[in-house]
Amino acid sequence: MIPARYSASRFPGKLMQDLNGKTVIRRTYEATVATNLFDAVYVVTDSEIIYNEIVSHGGKAIMSKKVHESGSDRIAEAVQDLDVDIVVNVQGDEPFTERESLEKVLNVFKNDDSNEIDLASLMVEIKDWDEINNPNTVKVIVDKNHFALYFSRSPIPYPRDKKAGVKYFKHKGIYAFRKQALLDFYNLPMRPIEASEKIECIRYLEYGKKIKMVETNIEGVEIDTPKDLEKAKKLLK
Repeated sequence: MIPARYSASRFPGKLMQDLNGKTVIRRTYEATVATNLFDAVYVVTDSEIIYNEIVSHGGKAIMSKKVHESGSDRIAEAVQDLDVDIVVNVQGDEPFTERESLEKVLNVFKNDDSNEIDLASLMVEIKDWDEINNPNTVKVIVDKNHFALYFSRSPIPYPRDKKAGVKYFKHKGIYAFRKQALLDFYNLPMRPIEASEKIECIRYLEYGKKIKMVETNIEGVEIDTPKDLEKAKKLLK
């Protein structure tokens, strides 16, 4: 499932921007299909423009029935009547989505015999202090078993001692959910911490869900700003 809003606070209409001959959302959809990992791939959107962009090029799309605060809410509405076990959320602004990273999050569930993991997601080590301090970059800290402890737009942990050997990780916006965890999320109210940070996976932590983080070194480019779009164009060339 690829949740896709037309409006975006930092870069309105970004998913319909031209990225070397195709829109950002179309490139993301086609890249996800090309991994050959899924029974079906859908764009889930509240926008007729985005819906028509996907369907007119032979893709599958679902129109949301309600207004949603987050991508997880949008996906939960779309899958509640589908017979599926695992649902993967690929962000619509990730045109460089590739098989290796998606396989890593899916493999988490293959190895989870006790069914203790509710969802899995990716993280990438970051070393640039500008990025560590950038509020547009969501950071994550994990325990010794790589379960998420917290997500924040602030630098976490706080670098009081930069010689302590701490690694900083950026949260990469790909999730794999057990369907029930996703439906639970949909029915649980947002709490103040999630509302403050504007990071939806905090809701899972606040209600006791277990998020397994998997490290990857493949970062790609997320299209959050016009500058990111130019970077992506150069990378495609």
